[in-house]
Amino acid sequence: MDFLGDWLLLIIGVAVVGLLGVAGLVSGRTRARRRGREGTAAPGATDTVAPPEADTDTVRPPEPAVSPETGEGPGAAAPTLERPEGTASRLVRLRQRLSRSQGGLGRGLLALLSRDRLDEDTWEDIEDTLLTADIGVAPTQELVERLRTRLRVEGNEGTTPREVLREELVALVDPTMDRRLSISGADGKPGVVLVVGVNGAGKTTTVGKIARILVAEDRRALLGAADTFRAAAVEQLATWGERVGVPVVRGPEGSDPASVAFEAVRRGVDESMDVVLVDTAGRLQNKAGLMDELGKVKRVIEKQAPVTEVLLVLDATTGQNGMVQARVFSEVVDVSGIVLTKLDGSAKGGIVVAVQRELGVPVKLVGLGEGPDDLAPFDAGAFVDALLG
Repeated sequence: MDFLGDWLLLIIGVAVVGLLGVAGLVSGRTRARRRGREGTAAPGATDTVAPPEADTDTVRPPEPAVSPETGEGPGAAAPTLERPEGTASRLVRLRQRLSRSQGGLGRGLLALLSRDRLDEDTWEDIEDTLLTADIGVAPTQELVERLRTRLRVEGNEGTTPREVLREELVALVDPTMDRRLSISGADGKPGVVLVVGVNGAGKTTTVGKIARILVAEDRRALLGAADTFRAAAVEQLATWGERVGVPVVRGPEGSDPASVAFEAVRRGVDESMDVVLVDTAGRLQNKAGLMDELGKVKRVIEKQAPVTEVLLVLDATTGQNGMVQARVFSEVVDVSGIVLTKLDGSAKGGIVVAVQRELGVPVKLVGLGEGPDDLAPFDAGAFVDALLG
């Protein structure tokens, strides 16, 4: 009997568990149908999910920024060209930056000349100060003798040591030199400016900055990238030209520099340009072959139009080493003007006097920083005023 009772209890338990499972299943399906009805927008909708509206959820691929056929984007406007600074604002910056970098020389000289007693030791200190500034031996001796005469023999005669020093420094820098750029050609041909110098002096950058000066003066300019041995130089010059809308003539890397220069000047003549600026490869003064090649570039150019200006770019921070470069270049091409770069980074502003004496040609432009308009016409009075602070 006990055996039958156990079986009866087991059967009843299985039946109860089964009924509970069926009830749970039915309840779950009911809840699912209820949720489906609540999420349906309209009665009678099926379980199929409708695709999202195209104008809200569909992500369209972006239109190409630049068309491969035209090189322009949809509705793209022409790039805005930069408007370079004029000469007046450049001269203001010239005075400001020179006074910061070169003021030590003037202050040192004024301190010595303002002593109560100008004895021989003082004059030796003055001479050492000038030599340290890279003015050169001959100009230094000349300046010291002039100062001795005016301050020691003639007396001050109502003038201060600062006034005397300024007058003598201006005379030493020589304000009578013609510092204008020769950028006008004859017979309807463009002026041709050949820019030369060793690598690292800032030659290619100088060409780009001169182009900006010409654009500011409303002159039509063209650049010739004849430094064909450095692809970076060609690209750099192209970038300078693009920023102000100046065309650049270039050739394949490693091509003949003379042929590129020739083509640039030919195009300048054909398109009635005002000025053609030709950048050349940086030449080392101990490479006779390369220097001969520079002479060839000049000769080839002049088959199209005369070279009106040869600018030698020198790094002011190199000091007397720049004098060696200047001498060699002047033997190969007739240098007509000097561009001193990085003058704001050198405390040896006397290089202005030294290089002018060495070549007999004026410093026409000075570089005063890394900005695109940090190239200014050289002004003797502004330079000396900056020295004296």
